[in-house]
Parts: sequence; C-alpha cells; structure tokens
Amino acid sequence: MRKIILASGSPRRRELLTDLGIKFEIMVDNSSEVTPKNASPDEVVMTLAKNKLCNVAKNAPNDSLIIAADTVVAYNGRILGKPKDEAQAFEMLSALSGQRHSVYTGIAVGDNKTGKTVCEFEKTDVYFRKLEDDEIKRYISTGEPMDKAGAYGIQNLGALFVEKINGDYFNVVGLPLCRLGKILKDEFELKTV
Repeated sequence: MRKIILASGSPRRRELLTDLGIKFEIMVDNSSEVTPKNASPDEVVMTLAKNKLCNVAKNAPNDSLIIAADTVVAYNGRILGKPKDEAQAFEMLSALSGQRHSVYTGIAVGDNKTGKTVCEFEKTDVYFRKLEDDEIKRYISTGEPMDKAGAYGIQNLGALFVEKINGDYFNVVGLPLCRLGKILKDEFELKTV
C-alpha cells in the first residue's frame, strides 16, 4: 500500500478517512489561503485544495499520494468561510435561516512521484429551517460554529437546523467520500473497497 498523506488538520476529514480504513499520515499546510478575486465557489475551493496539495508535496516523501480538500459555504452570491467571531457567526446563521445554501468542497489528489494531480469539486444544497435568535445564540455558545465554514457543523448540533439536503452528505462534513473513492480508483488505481 502506498503512503497516503492527508494535507489537512480537520478532525472531520481525519475521522472520515479513518472510517474508510485508509491508513494515512497528516501534514498540515500552514500557509495563508489566497483565492482569486471574483472567482466562483467551485474555483475557490479547487484553487485552495490544489494550493494545499502543492505546499504539502514540497515536504512529503517522494512515493506518497497526497489528498487535500477545502470547503466553503455559498449563499446569495457570497462565500461564507469560518466566522472570525461570535457576531459574525450570528450574522451567518441568521442569513441561512429558512434558506437554501450550497456547500462546495474542492478535492485535490496528487502523486508526488509522477506529479500527476487531479482536482475536482462537489456541490451539495442544504436547506435550513427557520431559526429563532435565541437558539442561534445558544448554538454559538457551544463553540461548535467557530471552526466551521458557514458557522455550523451538520454532523453535530447543527444537524438540528437542516431540513434536507440535495447531494452528498459527506461533502457538507468536509470530504466528499464517493468522489474521493472514484478519483483514487479511476485515476490512481488505488482500491478502497
């Protein structure tokens, strides 16, 4: 089995890969995220994922296969990243209340030996029920929204806000597993099942 490196410090991505039975090491890219101006959400996440992959590849073993990902929430033509404070988390969640938004995850997989890189994205539409101000404040007080794009996590308490989704649930968590498995199998001949 090849050495696989996850270029992410996300505990959610780590957990999802572990659940698939994939053995991997973690190398985090700590460089600042630079996105192209006026880029669409899919362009943003693919650019960020590819940049993470390239930055980690510089220090990764030559025989490794690197997986990098980046996730954003898009609503009303605006990209919502991680909130910088509680006020911004409240603003984000209030905007998403009773609305549909889209979650985009860019995924980049690269073979450090051959230089081959595949970069794709997944989009999932998420529908929130109408939220009351006091429940948004209580949710924020748990601390859960502070390290998540769009200020919520679908896999924890944020699930209470989600009426339905259209697309890949795991994409909303931060790693579209079906797409990743397909890339690993079709592009890198790595069988996960």
